[in-house]
Amino acid sequence: MLRHDKRNAIDAQMTAALSAAFDRLDDDPTLRCGILTGGETVFCAGTDLSQGAGEPTQRGGAYGLIHRQRAKPLIAAVEGPALGGGFELVLACDLVVAGQSAAFGLPEVGHGVIPTCGGLFRGSASLPLALMKRMALTGLPVPAAALERHGLIAEVVADGTALAAALALALEICANSPLAVAAVLRAMNDVAGADDEAGWAATDAALQSILGSPDHREGITAFLEKRRPRWDRRPGLPAHAPEGRETR
Repeated sequence: MLRHDKRNAIDAQMTAALSAAFDRLDDDPTLRCGILTGGETVFCAGTDLSQGAGEPTQRGGAYGLIHRQRAKPLIAAVEGPALGGGFELVLACDLVVAGQSAAFGLPEVGHGVIPTCGGLFRGSASLPLALMKRMALTGLPVPAAALERHGLIAEVVADGTALAAALALALEICANSPLAVAAVLRAMNDVAGADDEAGWAATDAALQSILGSPDHREGITAFLEKRRPRWDRRPGLPAHAPEGRETR
C-alpha cells in the first residue's frame, strides 16, 4: 500500500498493511527474503502527523516493523527521501540499496517532536556519533553517498534502479541455505540489538520530557497549518525555523 499523494506518510491503515506483509514474510515458508520500497520518487516521509501512525502491532510494534523479531532478511530499496519514521524503517532493515539521489534525515526537531522508533540509537551502530547528532539536531537530510561511505548503505545505484538492485541482492541471499541464513541473521541481529533496551529507555525519557510542552503543541499546530513554527516564547530561542527548512 502506497500513499504517493502524502509522500507515503504512515497512517494507521499503512501500519496495518505493512504489518500484514511482514507477517506473511515471516510465516510463508516459500518466502526467503523481503524487500521494502516506496516507489520511484519517494521512500517515506515518516508518520502522518495529521492522523498518526496508528497503534503498534502485536508482532511488529510501531509501523508493524520496528520491534519485529525476524528470521528472514529484509532489504530496503530507497528512492528519494526517507525521512523521520521513513529513515527509522530503513534502520530496521538488514541491508539498504539506495538510488544516488536518495536522502535520509530525522526532521522531527523542526516539528517539536523527537524520533521515537530507533532513530536516536540504531544509526549509531554504523554511523559516527557526530554525524548522527548532526542529523538529529539539525533535522537536515544527508545524501545516500555519505551514508554509504560510513557503511549504513550496502550499495548506491543509479536513480530508478534501487528495486532492481535489491532484487538482485535478494537472489544472491536466496541461493544460500535458508537455515544458515536464518541462523546468521539471528546471531548478528542479537549482537547489534544488545544495547537496544537502553536505547528505548533513553528514547522514552526524551519523549516524556517534551510531551504536552509548548514546543510540542506549536510544532504540531504549525505542521497542520502548513507554516513555520514560531519558537519565540522564551528568551534565547530563534523566532522561527531556519530558512530552507521544509514544512508540510
